[in-house]
Amino acid sequence: MVAEQPWLYTAMAAYALATVIAIRGIVRARGGAVGAAVNRSYEPLVLGLISAGVILLVMALTERWIRIGHGPFVNLFELLMSQLFSLGLVLSVVYWRLPVIRPAVIVVLPMMWVLGIWVLLLEPTASAFPPTYYNKWLWVHVGVGKFFLAFSLMGSGVAGVILLRKVSRLAPLFRHMPPDSVLDHVAWRFMLLALIFESLMLIAGAVWAQDAWGRYWAWDALETSSFLNWLLLGAAIHARLTYRIPIHIGAIAILGIFVFAFMTYFGTPFFSEAAHKGVI
Repeated sequence: MVAEQPWLYTAMAAYALATVIAIRGIVRARGGAVGAAVNRSYEPLVLGLISAGVILLVMALTERWIRIGHGPFVNLFELLMSQLFSLGLVLSVVYWRLPVIRPAVIVVLPMMWVLGIWVLLLEPTASAFPPTYYNKWLWVHVGVGKFFLAFSLMGSGVAGVILLRKVSRLAPLFRHMPPDSVLDHVAWRFMLLALIFESLMLIAGAVWAQDAWGRYWAWDALETSSFLNWLLLGAAIHARLTYRIPIHIGAIAILGIFVFAFMTYFGTPFFSEAAHKGVI
């Protein structure tokens, strides 16, 4: 077992416990009358466990950095681990600052567990750091990209609540949340933040590419997929603001955009021969 794995396993245990406690607390609260006081005693514990997972992942990333000599930018194991950190960080802040949408955590955390299970199945092999990665714009590009995906996830969590409310057995879980019209507004606010950060990600990536490879854009698979994601997100926001698309259609669009972003982040770089892999 390498140095970062105990911290990683403990962080995943904290996320798992937060998931279980959140689901249990929300299930117990579903029977109360709408407008009645809701037992929220479990919420500080959920926030504490998510925050603990974030701190433990910082320790895991630090141990790995010391062990292999560079940041988590290259292979899938370290990218997934760093993504779980950034997603958890944004989730903890949103959970703390927006109590009204806290029940959406039972949608967000299981979505994060796709990454959690994935990273636990991978070998923590060391990775070589390409010369083109020694660039300050890499940090900007990756940093704003993490916020893009995190805000997309937050929007998807709220959109997931809208859709789950249409299932009669699941609707009572979210009866104490605001009406769908309010949730729709919140979800699209998150997606607007996602668009801002994706725009910054593309700009920073182009500057990095010019410094590293002498060109701003090359239409490789990852660049093209990221640009398509930006176009889809912008088109969806435009449709929401201009044509007032039905709320459930908007929720499906948000989830589709997140799935596309997920595939771009964690699929395209590992089957394409893009420069992002350090091949040139």
